[in-house]
Amino acid sequence: MRSYAKLGRGLSNFSVYAILAVLGVAWVLPIGYLIYTAFRVTPSTGIINQLFPKGLRLGFDNFTRLFQETMFTRWLLNTLIVATCSCALTTVFILMVSYALSRLRFRLRKPIMNVLLVLGMFPGFMSMIAVYFILKAMGLTNSLVALVMVYSGGAALSYYVCKGFFDTVPKAMEEAAILDGASQPMIFMKIILPLAKPMIVYTVLTSFISPWCDFIFVNTIISDREKYTVSLGLYKMINAEKNSFNDNFTVFCAGAFVVGGIIVTLFMSMQRYYVEGITSGAVKG
Repeated sequence: MRSYAKLGRGLSNFSVYAILAVLGVAWVLPIGYLIYTAFRVTPSTGIINQLFPKGLRLGFDNFTRLFQETMFTRWLLNTLIVATCSCALTTVFILMVSYALSRLRFRLRKPIMNVLLVLGMFPGFMSMIAVYFILKAMGLTNSLVALVMVYSGGAALSYYVCKGFFDTVPKAMEEAAILDGASQPMIFMKIILPLAKPMIVYTVLTSFISPWCDFIFVNTIISDREKYTVSLGLYKMINAEKNSFNDNFTVFCAGAFVVGGIIVTLFMSMQRYYVEGITSGAVKG
């Protein structure tokens, strides 16, 4: 009986590992193909009929075309400006709202939390048309300021993870500070924020990646080529003309490699704090 049980567990583990291996290959394959295409240099850049073309060689020609034949540097700078400003505002908003909902007690606290939680369940693109007409009435369309306003305007809807972390901070620390004459803002700045370093890093990373990779709102608001972000710029480049897809696909992959490489480097350098932030905010609701 033990041998049969052991055999059953072995088959079960083998099945699980086999499924995970297949899923892992399916997940890594597109990334590997993108990297391979970014460095691929061929006489003909046809993609559909030449997945592995003859005379294949690797090099940096696609990156040279990316920076010399397009406005990629400008698009990358626009994206960095928008992502950095949105990240800073979003982080401040989330930390302040989360701390207020965690520590302060006021009459409409529960209804506000419920409303914010429900609104956060709706996809942001559902408000795209309304946001566009509001920005148009304010004369802010086709500007990077409008993108920063859009990305940071709904920051309070993501309060719940940070609030979960602040709920775990002992209130005795704040009570001791109050007895020493500290005000609520001073407690927040001098006591809570130093303890919330993992949560701050988590908030910074999550609020940076959204504007960095967004396409829908940029495509709706921005029409000036010099104000494109990388996502919109690469899309317009590959769809500029009828044959642009085959002619520029390798250049598109080179741009995607640069954009993805920046995000991967950022996450890898702050991975420890990111994981700590997730686990800390998930302890208590």
